[in-house]
Amino acid sequence: MADRYALPTSIDDTLALLKGGGYVADRPLATVLFLALKLGRPLFLEGEAGVGKTEIAKVLSAALGRRLIRLQCYEGLDVASAVYEWNYAGQMMAIRLAEAGGEVDRGRLESDLFSDRYLVRRPLLQALEPDPAGPPVLLIDELDRTDEAFEAFLLEVLSDFQVTIPELGTIKAEHPPIVIITSNRTREIHDALKRRCLYHWLDYPDAARELAILKARVPQAPAKLSKEIVGFVQAIRKEDLFKSPGVAETLDWASALVELDAVALDPALVSDTLGVLLKYQDDIQKMQGSKAKAALDAVRAEGRT
Repeated sequence: MADRYALPTSIDDTLALLKGGGYVADRPLATVLFLALKLGRPLFLEGEAGVGKTEIAKVLSAALGRRLIRLQCYEGLDVASAVYEWNYAGQMMAIRLAEAGGEVDRGRLESDLFSDRYLVRRPLLQALEPDPAGPPVLLIDELDRTDEAFEAFLLEVLSDFQVTIPELGTIKAEHPPIVIITSNRTREIHDALKRRCLYHWLDYPDAARELAILKARVPQAPAKLSKEIVGFVQAIRKEDLFKSPGVAETLDWASALVELDAVALDPALVSDTLGVLLKYQDDIQKMQGSKAKAALDAVRAEGRT
């Protein structure tokens, strides 16, 4: 299969592929991703919101030249929204036109109504279809938001990479898609689904890797500012916050400070822009004023040592 040659052939190649897309990964993540690609297994990523789970699928899609198909999960997600449904309006129009034209062959009409012409393909079905660029990257995002009924349905799809449409039969992927599943762990995902995947917990990066991520994604930020941003974010993640800032918030904050022509942090600037970094009022109030100054002083003291 020709597209197999586009996949990385080693862990180092996987690291380079991600880095080429602006994603700075550590070796454990690159290892499990390489194995998932090599073995054709779904990769299940858990971690706090904003640590870069979804971004992995986006970078993979761009780097491999594959189509990205995203299924954004939510409470109440069902088969009609995730797999397929029929174009009922189009079917009703066809019935009325047939009646107006004196069509009496009910078998022929039914066959036409439940044909590919009226099938609306949703993400899971789209991911099973052949693509000239190679199997797509299927991102099943925030699976923990769905209920157990949908999770059980997904087991069959991930086991055989096929779905059954009663009116048309079974549709099976000739070549399975690259599957990335993410969860923010608002609830536990059943072991049966996890067993079908390779697993990785994506944690907050250490200071060195977060600085490398910031330099890659916001290269226009001054070096001193970048170091202080990372030091400050790393410091407040140790505080008892309702929601610690993720890497996404670090990048947003850096971009905002660049727009304000900042070259270094100061207590007033930090307090004025905390709403970019923190998303809950209780957390903002906790870190404003003397608390922000103390964290910033600690960052600068550490930088001088």
